[in-house]
Amino acid sequence: MNAIAIKHNNEIIDLQTAEELGFEGEQIHLDNSEDSLEVLRHSTAHLMAQAVKSLYPDAKFYVGPTVKEGFYYDFKTESEVGEGDLKKIEKQMLSFAKKKYPIEKYEISMDEAKEKFKDDHLKLAVMERIPDDTVSIYKQGEFEDLCRGPHLPNIGLIRYFKLTKLSGAYLGGDSKNEMLTRIYGIAFADKESLKNHMTMLHEAEKRDHRKIGGEMKLFTFREEVGAGFPIWLPAGGRLRARLESLLFKAHRKRGYEPVRGPEMLKSDLWRTSGHYQNYGENMYFSTIDDVEFGIKPMNCVGHIKVYEDELHSYRDLPIKYFEYGVVHRHEFTGALHGLFRVREFTQDDAHIFCTTEQIEEQIIEVVDFVDKIMSTFEFDYKMMISTKPEKAVGNDEVWEVSTQALKNAMEKNSLPYEIDEGGGAFYGPKIDIKITDAIGREWQCGTIQLDFNLPERFALEYNGEDNDKIQPVMIHRAILGSFERFIGILTEHYAGEFPMFIAPTQVAIVPIADTHHEYAKELADKLIDINADSEIYSKNDSLNKRIRTAEKTRVPMLVIIGDEEVEGKTVAIRDRRTREQYNLSEEEFLKLIQTKINEVNF
Repeated sequence: MNAIAIKHNNEIIDLQTAEELGFEGEQIHLDNSEDSLEVLRHSTAHLMAQAVKSLYPDAKFYVGPTVKEGFYYDFKTESEVGEGDLKKIEKQMLSFAKKKYPIEKYEISMDEAKEKFKDDHLKLAVMERIPDDTVSIYKQGEFEDLCRGPHLPNIGLIRYFKLTKLSGAYLGGDSKNEMLTRIYGIAFADKESLKNHMTMLHEAEKRDHRKIGGEMKLFTFREEVGAGFPIWLPAGGRLRARLESLLFKAHRKRGYEPVRGPEMLKSDLWRTSGHYQNYGENMYFSTIDDVEFGIKPMNCVGHIKVYEDELHSYRDLPIKYFEYGVVHRHEFTGALHGLFRVREFTQDDAHIFCTTEQIEEQIIEVVDFVDKIMSTFEFDYKMMISTKPEKAVGNDEVWEVSTQALKNAMEKNSLPYEIDEGGGAFYGPKIDIKITDAIGREWQCGTIQLDFNLPERFALEYNGEDNDKIQPVMIHRAILGSFERFIGILTEHYAGEFPMFIAPTQVAIVPIADTHHEYAKELADKLIDINADSEIYSKNDSLNKRIRTAEKTRVPMLVIIGDEEVEGKTVAIRDRRTREQYNLSEEEFLKLIQTKINEVNF
């Protein structure tokens, strides 16, 4: 099999560049490996742009990168392009691919490039982001564009692709700029992989948490409230409360103490922490009595203030605080997406203050906590160690010690992990928890961050065995990440068919006639006594319609009450999870529900 690129010093380089520079390295072949798909999808993005340019000659192009979902290209045209045009663009892409144009690279100076594209404001905007004196251009047939590469040797290798959606996107992601058209697509090395992916996308569309959340009345978004601020409806509030209750108990059993920090803190504190300088563009600020405050994007500074409230000895450590902390982060409007990307959310946040010697055991304990939760929800997961990012506080030596401590904890306990270079928080390296849902999608959820920097910046200390002052280590830890995003993921993972222990409503009670309503209310009250929620469907509709209405809420269990049930103090059950129908006495029914609710213990 011929190579399509090489990997030289951990960088993917196309064959033309490798030949010109005399580079050698590991050969990359056309398959579905991560490196191969990077090259294939990048080239498919250019093929799509070539097709768009031929169909809409006035089109001007901004950027066309690969992303987790495949690839996209942003462009501008005076013509109206809609979802219905994607098939036409695909057809043109296939036509070009059959011509097998070679993909050729050439370089020109920045000044030459600016002259060449002087009438193309999008190209000029791209060049503002390029620090080099020269730029590279990739050409295939009549089409060419600024690009760093790498690319396939020719477009004839592109065969299995699909354009998936069309949307608007602000130039550079800034809502103050003009709106561009963005087309997303996906590409694979073989037909079967593309088919499987499209099947997954179709299933994902059916499971969309925004659609299911609306049907189940979990949450809503209202324009007059503001984009990115979810409103939790009663059913969603019950679901959240169940999840929070389970986690509260689990934290207390593991020695965590509940605390709560203010929603706003003086900006001087955010300057001390480094958030103001390194994260300020993601924060909201307000002024009170001529003093600037920062609305918290994270809970760590509040927990540092809790730690500072009293003196600590080495005998006190580890000290563990947790909080369901509401945080606010500035997100571009175009990036908002249901519960997955919002401007206000609640983190299941915790911070552990410990000695250097305690790092390993604390990380292992958190990983065990993660495993318990993720296995309960039937998620597979993997762990990534993320290293020092470009924007960071603290010196390299501290970062190296911190990163090695995470690696040691994982390796000593035979826990597999991958490396995400440059993906750490600005104050320390971290372990990211990535879960895989029921249809094979990967999600970033929990994180374990090791931090020597914030304790130093706030001069935190504890008394050592010899009464000397020692700086503690701070471990930032969230397992769900945020309740909003995790509930969105859970909704799609279960397609709304939540397990009974967290379902918004455990039981739907359907009395056949008005005379059965009193017994239905008695059952509902007894269910509340065992921490179960129910809803009585007694509207003036036919029995079948009320049953169908209840089933649409995806309630785990539905009970029918008629004369026989009232007289014998029994219930007729329809179990949605097992698809079974049976009768139980009232006592057996309540015991069954209680068992199902209490079967989970994090």
